[in-house]
Amino acid sequence: MQPEVGRHPHKNRHLAEKFEGYLGIAMVAAIVVLGVILIYGIMNTGGTTPTWMQ
Repeated sequence: MQPEVGRHPHKNRHLAEKFEGYLGIAMVAAIVVLGVILIYGIMNTGGTTPTWMQ
């Protein structure tokens, strides 16, 4: 029996390879979350000058 043309056998992916694929997505999500927290913190401060500088 000959294999079908154009189909490759399924390659098992190791856990480290799966983690490597999700690592980029996790880093982008972390940057977005930290950016939102930074903007939220800037918008909720009372004044532009920190109190320790006044």
